[in-house]
Amino acid sequence: MPMSSRIALLERALKCRRPLLDEPHLGALRLFNGFTEGCPDLVIDLYANTLILFDYSVSPQAPQSWPGLVEWLCQRLPWIEAVVLKIRNSKKDADRRGILIYGTRPAQKMCENGVWYALDLTLNQDAGLYLDTRLLRDWLRENAAGKEVLNTFAYTGSLGIAAAAGGARRVVQCDLNRRFLELASRSAALNGITNDRHRIQTGDFFSHVAGFKGSSAVFDIVIADPPFFSSTAKGQVDLVGQSRRIINKLRPLVRDGGWLVSINNALFVSGQDYLQDLEELCRDGYLSLERIIPVPEDFTGFPATYQGSWPADPAPFNHPTKIALLRVRRKNV
Repeated sequence: MPMSSRIALLERALKCRRPLLDEPHLGALRLFNGFTEGCPDLVIDLYANTLILFDYSVSPQAPQSWPGLVEWLCQRLPWIEAVVLKIRNSKKDADRRGILIYGTRPAQKMCENGVWYALDLTLNQDAGLYLDTRLLRDWLRENAAGKEVLNTFAYTGSLGIAAAAGGARRVVQCDLNRRFLELASRSAALNGITNDRHRIQTGDFFSHVAGFKGSSAVFDIVIADPPFFSSTAKGQVDLVGQSRRIINKLRPLVRDGGWLVSINNALFVSGQDYLQDLEELCRDGYLSLERIIPVPEDFTGFPATYQGSWPADPAPFNHPTKIALLRVRRKNV
């Protein structure tokens, strides 16, 4: 796409997001979603004072071809101190994780609604903190006071940190990768969350669940935000064909009256198909769908900027990241 066409799309995107671009900017948002705003090869995220450019081109541009766009962005956002380019279709791991093409050091932390999150923006091919679950972090911060929370597939732990910052009595964060969980520990330290209230646990999801069941552990809130597909020696996660399996695995770990937060981010699972799965699970009367949490508008695209469609219609959800709050009732209680 010619630079002039990209600039025109970016102008409209920035205009819609202008109220979110406070200065000094400490938070995070999707500045431009090319998938829904007219340029599928480009996504731009903002973390504090750092821009991340995601190049999804089939034939990626060389890093030296980006200065014109970077200069344009920095003129409109003069407080930007660093720009990272992530070339998603590169064969090089370092390119996919990100190259610093402007500034000297990417942001190391960000603040969202009074909660601090540690950042390592080149740790993985994404940015390490998911912007589509911002409103879920708000819900957890507002509803976790005094509760025990289990965050499975925790990744860098932002959902668990939101719960702990909201006053959760105990948060357990589980993930297969300790490097990712170390960011959760850094985030806890930034917020003064002590180790007696925040624990990280490395290992396979299926082993964790078996261990909690074996010790009769239960929680007030259990969060499941799995990858759309993964496989280990202990089991397989497949959100396209087996989304109900994860929910059924976790139901016994939720106290009577507690919450199970279920997220399905599979692009090719429609909102209606996922909703049908949830409704079938609720038929026994011990599970009820209480609320759908939307994805923020800066992430989905605004009415004035939105164009295109998803591979599968996410309605009644507003994005392929489909977030459902389920209330759990237990037998014999």
